[in-house]
Amino acid sequence: MSDKEKEEMKASEESMQEQNTAKEKKKEKTKNESKKSDKEKAEDIINDLGNKLIETNDKYLRLYSEFDNYRKRSSKERIELSKTASEEMIVNLLAVLDDFERALKSVESNDQTAVLYEGVGLIYNKLHSILSQKGLKAMESLGADFDPDFHDAIAQVPAQNEKDKGKVFDEVQKGYFLYDKVIRHAKVVVSN
Repeated sequence: MSDKEKEEMKASEESMQEQNTAKEKKKEKTKNESKKSDKEKAEDIINDLGNKLIETNDKYLRLYSEFDNYRKRSSKERIELSKTASEEMIVNLLAVLDDFERALKSVESNDQTAVLYEGVGLIYNKLHSILSQKGLKAMESLGADFDPDFHDAIAQVPAQNEKDKGKVFDEVQKGYFLYDKVIRHAKVVVSN
């Protein structure tokens, strides 16, 4: 081999080494860039997961609150239902209560009817106490201001003085509450 060929070979080897070095540097640079992009990708994934966690927690809290409200509402409705479940039956028994009151008024106590009056009174008191335990309460209407939410006016009479105007003069039929709910309006005579 001649010196010229040796020099050319050496130059070609050096050129190849430079190309290999350049390729290696390029590979390292690409690796570093890919490492950076991997780091950035990991940060993006972490941020996305953090956002999803916040969103999921928010959904969970809303769902929990909604369920808690549903539970409270159901409990309240169940209590209301148990209070007023017997409303229809109690309304039907009000006619019997009215009949007992009329019977007590018509059989006023005297020597001949004392036993009958006492028996009817005992039955009336027992029925009244049972209905009171179930939440029934009679309306006090006589002398009260007329209120269409509680009273049905069936007649009007002239007032004897100015302060009696708009007041309940007479009660024809008692009104009743069942746990503060009007189940029967009082039928009244109003003074005007």
